[in-house]
Amino acid sequence: MEVIKTEIEGVAIIEPRIFKDARGYFFESYSQREFDEKVGPIEFCQDNESMSSYGVMRGLHFQFPPYTQSKLVRCVRGSVLDVAVDIRKGSPTYGKHVAVELTEDNHRQFFIPKGFAHGFAVLSDKAVFQYKCDNFYHPEADGGISILDTSLGIDWRIPTEKAILSEKDTKHGMLKDFDSPFIYEKQKSKR
Repeated sequence: MEVIKTEIEGVAIIEPRIFKDARGYFFESYSQREFDEKVGPIEFCQDNESMSSYGVMRGLHFQFPPYTQSKLVRCVRGSVLDVAVDIRKGSPTYGKHVAVELTEDNHRQFFIPKGFAHGFAVLSDKAVFQYKCDNFYHPEADGGISILDTSLGIDWRIPTEKAILSEKDTKHGMLKDFDSPFIYEKQKSKR
């Protein structure tokens, strides 16, 4: 796998090595050894999958401490725009985001560490989205920033009038009103 660094420390795009022939293709979608070596040690404990149609926007979600989560996400059918927003107090990139298109064709994965709000918008007719988490889901620790917070400068590539949000996601506040419990700690660099 190739790890592509982003403008925000700790957030990474991962491209697998894909082997194609007349039968189709094969790739290793996850290797604990290689992930630990190239991104950092992590223990995933829960896998999730969602299916959504065009215009669905989910996020921007996180879990409050002590139930914070890192996520490794990918789109196995269709196409999504996936976004991580830095919500760590003291971070030089606080409020900034990284956006990447994840598709069934590019097989890219996106690593979102703890201290980030995460969301995605479905760009195709349908999308199947999978993610690995390093902590279990705790509904009492649910948190979020409004996915429509224009101060974040995210181009979701979905017209606002076509956006489909859950009732829960329409109630998240703006980043300017958020008192973040996440504290920035400079990470050790990887190879």
